[in-house]
Amino acid sequence: MKIRIIGAGVAGLTCAYEFARAGATVEIVERASGPGLGCSFHAGGMLAPWCEAESAEPLVVRLGQEALGYWTKTVPAAETHGTLVVTPPRDRPDLVRFARLTSAHEKLDAAGIAKLEPDLAGRFDEALFYSQEAHLDPRAAMAMLAERLRDYPSVAFRFNTEAEAATEPVDWTVDCRGFSARDRLADLRGVKGEMLVLATQEISFQRPVRMLHPRHPVYIVPRGDGRFMIGATMIENEERSRVTARSVLELLGAAYAVHPAFGEAEIVETGSDLRPAFSDNLPRLKLIDHTLYVNGLFRHGFLLSPALARRAAEAVLKGTYFPEVMDADPCERQRA
Repeated sequence: MKIRIIGAGVAGLTCAYEFARAGATVEIVERASGPGLGCSFHAGGMLAPWCEAESAEPLVVRLGQEALGYWTKTVPAAETHGTLVVTPPRDRPDLVRFARLTSAHEKLDAAGIAKLEPDLAGRFDEALFYSQEAHLDPRAAMAMLAERLRDYPSVAFRFNTEAEAATEPVDWTVDCRGFSARDRLADLRGVKGEMLVLATQEISFQRPVRMLHPRHPVYIVPRGDGRFMIGATMIENEERSRVTARSVLELLGAAYAVHPAFGEAEIVETGSDLRPAFSDNLPRLKLIDHTLYVNGLFRHGFLLSPALARRAAEAVLKGTYFPEVMDADPCERQRA
């Protein structure tokens, strides 16, 4: 069977890998010059399904847990050092609420925090530690996955190519364009996210640190070599590329509250893009004729892509119906 994947972000490459491993011939069409240069390029890379239970639906938590095995074993790009969640003493009720809404964590006191992250010694009195969670560098993960795909003779990449230019017949098209698929999915919306990368040799974290705050929550993800991804805003507009001064101030202020040394860090990168989302912020596999749309991953691209990709491949190759994410039974659609 010949499959055309449109889009070489994390959704597109994980889908391509599942189809390739199942024996399909795969063509990956991408308008950019290489893989992972869209929304995936600015992702945080946290694989934190239990933390996500605070604000996401149980489906996200359940599907997200599949990502831990995928990114540590199938495509081993992730490190499992857990997630540390902290809050200033005045916002302790937020930590209590977060603990009540989530699971698989242990409570730490000041000594426990210092043992895990010595650079936070004396900074926070309480924390939650989610030991099973992991994180990755999205750009390194995309490069690793692309290399895995290049090992398959049945996989071809077509970069700098618009979807409309790919006219050769295929059995199925799998559309993984994110927000760009709004020309076919009218109910899709974009949620803007902005991020910073800071460089400092004064701080060393081994794991993502999330600070709860009623207005400006922040996560800090170590990227190695003294670099940290600081993210991310979540703004209900569809302005793709502009990073605002307000957002930079909010992110820097929150990072400074985690550790003052971030105030002297170098800003080495800013970035923003649109997260594709449906009205309920849940992912979908949408069947329209012989095109399967994999979309609506919202801010959970790396967390949800492995589970969505596996289901997409089984839906196309085996006719399997996954009611939790699909809008129609593929067998019924074929008979119609």
